[in-house]
Amino acid sequence: MKERIAVQTSLLGIAKKAKSDKRYRFRNLYRELNEELLRDSWRLLRKDAALGVDRVSAAEYEANLEENIKQLVERLKRKHYRARLVRRHYIPKGNGGMRPLGIPATEDKLLQLAVKRLLEAIYEQDFLSCSYGYRPVVGARTAVDELRVKLQFGGYHHLVEADIKGFFDHLSHEWLMRMLAERIDDEPFLRLIKKWLKAGVLDSDGKVLRPESGTPQGGIISPVLANVYLHYALDLWFERVVQRSCKGGAFLHRYADDFVCGFGRAEEAQRFYNELEERLRKFGLELAQDKTRVMPFSRYRQGETSFEFLGFEFRWGVNRKGQAWLRRRTARKRLRNSLKRVTEWCRQNRHRRIREQVQLLNAKLRGSNNYYGVSGNSASLDEFFYHVRRIHQRWLNQRSQRRSYTWAAYTELMRLLALEQPRIAPRAKQSL
Repeated sequence: MKERIAVQTSLLGIAKKAKSDKRYRFRNLYRELNEELLRDSWRLLRKDAALGVDRVSAAEYEANLEENIKQLVERLKRKHYRARLVRRHYIPKGNGGMRPLGIPATEDKLLQLAVKRLLEAIYEQDFLSCSYGYRPVVGARTAVDELRVKLQFGGYHHLVEADIKGFFDHLSHEWLMRMLAERIDDEPFLRLIKKWLKAGVLDSDGKVLRPESGTPQGGIISPVLANVYLHYALDLWFERVVQRSCKGGAFLHRYADDFVCGFGRAEEAQRFYNELEERLRKFGLELAQDKTRVMPFSRYRQGETSFEFLGFEFRWGVNRKGQAWLRRRTARKRLRNSLKRVTEWCRQNRHRRIREQVQLLNAKLRGSNNYYGVSGNSASLDEFFYHVRRIHQRWLNQRSQRRSYTWAAYTELMRLLALEQPRIAPRAKQSL
């Protein structure tokens, strides 16, 4: 307990200094990578994550945890630490493609988590309120809720919807290190981060790739580095240059590399759209043209336009009083993909006992309710729940030598087993 308090005190001290002096450059971060911080970080590390190239599980590493940490700290002190290869693993994307993930070795995960905590202590004091992705206090649900408030009451009638093409793969190492140097004057600490950026990638075909740009998706440190990059490349530029030049008002709402900008005037939205591509190109980034557009989005043009953000479709409608009201519903593509995953899950788990299936299925339904359970989205929740039950019933009835269930019998069984019902979740907390 005393050790944990000491770690928290150290991180709070860094945060306090970062908040009080926005130009201060930290010089002794590398020394903070001690046994106490690593032990505390191990407590927070996910133990069920996929294995890296070392094939060392969390349980195996933990069996000799104290000695492993001591050896790691000793290598850090002697500057003998070497980042291992990152194992590349592919997962399916919603559009039918494959998303590459980079999975570090267990020891690298531990060290990355410790460095991530130090970086967050600094940069959480710098990040702007427009940034929601991969942050400790705010998240996707908060981003969705606060975007609705801005559009409902802010008087913004024109939007720029944007997405950066292959952001995590094209992030410039040179620019990132220059950005980090704005706050960090600690060469060993910066070299440590650079080692992870330059670490070879072991592809699924056995080839080792040497990246010249990007940071692996799946790496523990990658999200905070991505936020640092876009903080300097996009957020500060928007606040200091774009907003100040807009007479009709403007806002930026960003979750990782997916963002929406609102404007009071059409010409200012168009001007930003024209300047955005050049701004991102300066930092080695490119807009995904199929996901980027400028569009009118006004309560006075109800039903004409809509857009999607973080799995929700936003569209103007009217409430029960006949007043213009911003509607949110689960994006159709997201709904279809979720049902596909449910189908595959039911297929893979059809051998389990029904009670066990329901317990596991409840966790999925609960997660869906917590995220998509926003006011006005009851119809989508009910639709998802109906199709989940139909899929589950169909797979139950396909089990060989088992009894079949009519829809009425299945419904009664799910009632008895307390299948999670659709519900509106409490509104996400506002960002600080």
